[in-house]
Amino acid sequence: MCGIAGKYRLDGAPVDRRLLKRMAGAMLHRGPDDEGFYVDGPFGMTMRRLSIIDLGAGHQPLCNEDGSVWVVFNGEIYNYVELRDELVARGHRFKTATDTEVIVHLYEDLGRDCVQPLRGMFGLAVWDERTRTLLLARDRLGKKPLYYSLRPGRALVFASELKALLEDAAVERDVDVEALDRYASLLYVPSPASIFRDVRKLPAGHTLVCTPEGASIHRYWDLPLPEPEPRPDAPERFHELLTEAVKIRLRSDVPLGAFLSGGVDSSAVVATMARLLNRPVVTTSIGFDDGDSELPYAAMVARHVGSEHHPRIVTAPSPELIERLVWHLDEPFADSSAVPTYFVSMAAREHVTVALSGDGGDELFAGYGRHRVEALEHRIRRVLGPRAGRAVARAAARLPVGTKGRNVLLDVGLPAEDGCARKFYFTPEVPRLKARLYSAWLRAETEKLDPLAPFRRAFRRAETADAVNRILNVDVATYLCDDILVKVDRMSMAHSLEVRAPLLDHKLVEFVATLPAAWKLNGGGSKVLLRSVLDGMVPRAAFDRPKHGFVSPIAGWLRRELAGYVEDTICSRRARERGYFDPAGVRALWAAHRSGQANFAHEIWMLLMLELWHRAFVDRGRP
Repeated sequence: MCGIAGKYRLDGAPVDRRLLKRMAGAMLHRGPDDEGFYVDGPFGMTMRRLSIIDLGAGHQPLCNEDGSVWVVFNGEIYNYVELRDELVARGHRFKTATDTEVIVHLYEDLGRDCVQPLRGMFGLAVWDERTRTLLLARDRLGKKPLYYSLRPGRALVFASELKALLEDAAVERDVDVEALDRYASLLYVPSPASIFRDVRKLPAGHTLVCTPEGASIHRYWDLPLPEPEPRPDAPERFHELLTEAVKIRLRSDVPLGAFLSGGVDSSAVVATMARLLNRPVVTTSIGFDDGDSELPYAAMVARHVGSEHHPRIVTAPSPELIERLVWHLDEPFADSSAVPTYFVSMAAREHVTVALSGDGGDELFAGYGRHRVEALEHRIRRVLGPRAGRAVARAAARLPVGTKGRNVLLDVGLPAEDGCARKFYFTPEVPRLKARLYSAWLRAETEKLDPLAPFRRAFRRAETADAVNRILNVDVATYLCDDILVKVDRMSMAHSLEVRAPLLDHKLVEFVATLPAAWKLNGGGSKVLLRSVLDGMVPRAAFDRPKHGFVSPIAGWLRRELAGYVEDTICSRRARERGYFDPAGVRALWAAHRSGQANFAHEIWMLLMLELWHRAFVDRGRP
């Protein structure tokens, strides 16, 4: 696991080596073990390395036999052993035992299609001296990040993290108002945009090719749509794919373990690890001092598989820690589950350097409430038809906000695309919230914007799928990539911990995506296929229960331990002078939450993280 960065001067001027040094230094946490540089006139790149494979000889940047192709790489290629054997058989010569070296030799054979055989997670850059071509690529699911800023005819600069990109003074820090509006609606900034107008995120499953003549972006992978066959062999085939996905992720030259929440997804991964390893799995879990956690279920699974288990209780984060999280997150990011992810990563790093996780299970197997609601709304629309659906929605609009079932009835009056997209607001009351909080200036700037546009685009790409698979496709293309995987990458890298997600092996993902909805959601039960495989591997009591989720008790933290800090931050003069929000609206929202009259924890956390981000990345000359 590493951090990569570089710059291509399209005007032909030489790259400043001091800039590369600063960019690498900004990502020290991503790679504390090694640093490397490569400069070729107008092009230069750098990396920080967290050594996982071939600890002594894996220095980057790394080149091919004649030094004409160079690579820097962040991530892991899990099938590198098999790829290496194929490349050697074709006449390529290797000088290391790293996964990185397979990339340069694949590039020699396949050009920009070198990403196609890769099975893993990656953000990478390949420099071709002969053609003066730069290739950037990001893995299929978006597990590893890659930011870039392109000024046509002048320069392209790229980095694993935004803070490294900002070491280049030419990258401007003007806030993108549309990205800000999406953050206030979703709690994160969806790709390909970033919070800055001058910076973009390379989308998952895409490559970027840059020459002095310009740059172009290409999609090389997309999630397949379901097939009509019933697939009675699904449990056996899925179990084979899961076992293989876990097995190849056990390749490591450093200590390896797993996160164990006690839920379905992590339990499936840990139980599979236990069957494959000839030693106890090292597992880590966290809970909170309010007593509401899955620690007892994690302990039950740990006892059953015989893992070396390390549970930990955590308390409210300090203001200093919150500010540290803001720095690591790079962009405004208000999914509060980043807090427990930070703590579980910290706890795991005390024992291992690599941890396997259960990420992806909810998005593949319909683990969220919105998936069941989408299926219900689809059935209602089919019964009512468009005209009756609109009449029901008009009647529902007269019900008090918060009435059970009101949002479902409102959605059935909408086109399916709109009803699906609305489920990705962090609260159904986002439009009402923004009307209450936005300043007159921000309302005017955003009134014609559509914060749900990325979800509508993803919906249209999967429009021929059934209702359940359709929303799962949207989830994988948006929320998984831009929220869940961002959180896991930044919080684990804050501790120089590599996290691997077997459920997001792209071959496993492709298989699950093609299955009928009944293998994912059947009646009121979710994760049908995953539970069927898990049955017998761990006690049924550990997974045959309602979903808990990886949540933190921020509502209470905000009212108690953090109350003074929050008020001093979101109601400060600095926050008011930014002009985004109406001060009276912010104070009213805070007063209602602090008094216990309402629970606006997510809204307050959103305001807090935005203000702290501004202070770290905009107010200061350098983060």
